[in-house]
Amino acid sequence: MNKLTKVGCSALCGSLAAISAASAGDMTITGGADLTWLSKQGSTTGNPLGIGSNFNIKGSGEFDNGWTFDVTTAFTNVGAYSAANITLDLGGLGKLNFNQGNSGNGIAAYDDKMPTAWEESWGAGQSTGVRLALGSGASQNVQYTTPTLLGTTIALTFAPSYGASDVNDKSNASNNTADKRSYDASININPSLGTEILSGLNIFGAGSVIEAEEHSVQTIENRYQAVSGVTYDLGPISVGAQWSADYTGFGDNDMASATADVYNLYKNFAFGVAFNVSDDLSVSYGEWKAKKAGYTGEINQILEADRTIDVSSLQASFTMGGASFRIADTQVENANWDTGRDESTTSVSLGFAF
Repeated sequence: MNKLTKVGCSALCGSLAAISAASAGDMTITGGADLTWLSKQGSTTGNPLGIGSNFNIKGSGEFDNGWTFDVTTAFTNVGAYSAANITLDLGGLGKLNFNQGNSGNGIAAYDDKMPTAWEESWGAGQSTGVRLALGSGASQNVQYTTPTLLGTTIALTFAPSYGASDVNDKSNASNNTADKRSYDASININPSLGTEILSGLNIFGAGSVIEAEEHSVQTIENRYQAVSGVTYDLGPISVGAQWSADYTGFGDNDMASATADVYNLYKNFAFGVAFNVSDDLSVSYGEWKAKKAGYTGEINQILEADRTIDVSSLQASFTMGGASFRIADTQVENANWDTGRDESTTSVSLGFAF
């Protein structure tokens, strides 16, 4: 990690220079690069070699009353700007975060909490088509997080205009979708009760409502999402299971949308288990099962196999200082809701962190 210290600018004069120096904080830069190779069966691979690079710039400081703040700006592949967020730590009053839609807030923070050696079962290089619960985390939002009390933390998230693009300061963005505001609430409970055996137990749940307005191709029903699950760490073993659902709000007579949206309910179940063989080596196995439900058409004769996706992924990760070697073997049935489209992908990654 390279750590840069912000100093007051000597070019400023008088009291301005003094204020700048007094307000000085710290700045750190972290990042890394990934080199991957994909081997796919059942689909066209093309060039299997990929390189990804990203870095974060984080600045932090402190108010006179002891409250702290930090600002993080993320840059993804090829140095492209990705997202930014500002966090105010209010001490015993909790935290306030202003987020530019990096999927780290609201129900999006719980879209997949399953233990894994490397990536989510659906996120290791294989296109699956599963739908995640993202809620306000998919848009520019503000989130308040309570202090942890008796092992319980609650977060409330609000997006003023769901689906609107991220904007800079002194700007605003219009929303051309059929959505308005969105509200998320989440809770994480660590009921250790002072015991060591329960210290690794976490129970979580989250819900989101996205307000809808009348639109030429959609109904006016609100969209609802929910997630619940549990994870448990005991020594070198981590296990977890979770459930999620996404009600799109489409009505019985709304057939103007794409084929994937003639279903107004998507349900998911996931589980995972990870084992730390040593401080450097870990292995995991995870599954993700997605299902369409709530068919909005007049005739419901769609076969069960036509509306399910099954994903499984076996992974391993080995760390050598600042470098990591990862491998994932992922299988998917009915990929992207395409009946009989069974694919498998082996992903090999060499990551470097600084």
